[in-house]
Amino acid sequence: MPTDPRVDAYIAACAPFAPPILIWCRKRLHAVLPEVEETIKWGMPSFIYHGKPLAGMAAFKAHASFGFWKREALATGREGEAMGQFGKLATIGDLPDEVAFDAMIREAAALIDAGAGGRTRAARPPKPEAEVPDELVEALADDDLAAATFANFPPSSRREYCEWIGDAKRPETRAKRVAEAIGWLRDGKRRNWKYESC
Repeated sequence: MPTDPRVDAYIAACAPFAPPILIWCRKRLHAVLPEVEETIKWGMPSFIYHGKPLAGMAAFKAHASFGFWKREALATGREGEAMGQFGKLATIGDLPDEVAFDAMIREAAALIDAGAGGRTRAARPPKPEAEVPDELVEALADDDLAAATFANFPPSSRREYCEWIGDAKRPETRAKRVAEAIGWLRDGKRRNWKYESC
């Protein structure tokens, strides 16, 4: 049962009511899944199974909490009461009995083993090509080197130049930005080249 001394320290620093709850949850996780790993994530004890987040627990002033990472699949009906899935835990009696809790641990591990669903975001459509300001179009037409650099940049880099020039309110500011842009483009520099080595 590999344990993390940071989790020991976390538990030791909790209010007196919390250690029995956290120790019990930790013990059940290790008993059911001997290969589970401990760590601290987001400042709280967390448990990793086969490289994936399995569960986490925390202690507060007047309650503790425990929750499985795939909470939608392991709903208890108490999710809205506090962080985690079992509401505000003041005693071990606020948790399910050992048999039920162990079954939930196995189910959470099975979801990971099956590759069941992490949250996936829908792919965003690519942004449309930036509208090149007229002043930049004219300047690029007069400078083949700058025009070639601009054309070879990815859309995001072209967009940065276009938005920077297009955001200028006064014609003098636009003209100054176009002149700077042409100079940088001749040197093969992106709009924010100054920050690239940071």
